[in-house]
Amino acid sequence: MRRVLAGLLTLLVAGCAAPIAPADSALSLGSTASAASAAVGAVAAVAAPTRTARIASIRTTDATKGVITVVGTLTPAPTAGTRIPLHQWIPSLKRWQEVAHGYSSGSSVTITTVQPGSVRTYRIAIGPQAPYAAAISPMISFKHYVWRGLFKMGLVRAGGAGQPQFTVVPPAEGPRRAEADLLANQGGYVWGEVDSTGCRYSRNWLGNLTDGLVRVSLHNGTTALTSVRMQQETETWLNYDISGVTRLRLQVADIHSGYGPYVAVDSLLLCTN
Repeated sequence: MRRVLAGLLTLLVAGCAAPIAPADSALSLGSTASAASAAVGAVAAVAAPTRTARIASIRTTDATKGVITVVGTLTPAPTAGTRIPLHQWIPSLKRWQEVAHGYSSGSSVTITTVQPGSVRTYRIAIGPQAPYAAAISPMISFKHYVWRGLFKMGLVRAGGAGQPQFTVVPPAEGPRRAEADLLANQGGYVWGEVDSTGCRYSRNWLGNLTDGLVRVSLHNGTTALTSVRMQQETETWLNYDISGVTRLRLQVADIHSGYGPYVAVDSLLLCTN
């Protein structure tokens, strides 16, 4: 009887202990699986290096010709001489368009492009180059100010007193749309107004052909901004910061002359349009 009880107890103990082993094994396998997954992730990360591109600077380097110079950085540096395109967002087409390109030197690239005055968004890009995938820089908006003729958009209106004449030189003779002749009778004055939205500076060469003294002035609508008095048959400049001015008026008034004011102008605006 004792032997039978002893045998039963042995079986019971063995039966209770048996489930413990699989539980331990499961924990061990779970830990191994987690370690394996982490190792695979680490390998994947090492196997997929990335390259970054960014525009370090963008500026107008020739406001007369409309030259924009872009300096970009590429990290890590690509193969020397890699072609790097400059993209411009075209709102009317709703897509990016390459407008210029440069070639890398170390981790840097310099790109120049000639553009009209504008406010546009730019980016640079680099194609895939093993082991790196293609990369695109963050976008950057840029106001590009370029000199243009005062009369490029035409006169909004003109006026004065004493038979005023504000005659813009026609495109065939003055393609820059910057030249005009301003005349009036003795004691009179003449003015012309343009839309200067998007412009920040006015530069005017003035030639006084009057047989006397005149005043040439710039106005924001009817509010005077600056002026200059000109003696008979003299030349001078009248320049002014017109930031925020949307209706720029150029005016010539007689101070003392025998026949009335007569001034020839060559006028430019620094604008984004």
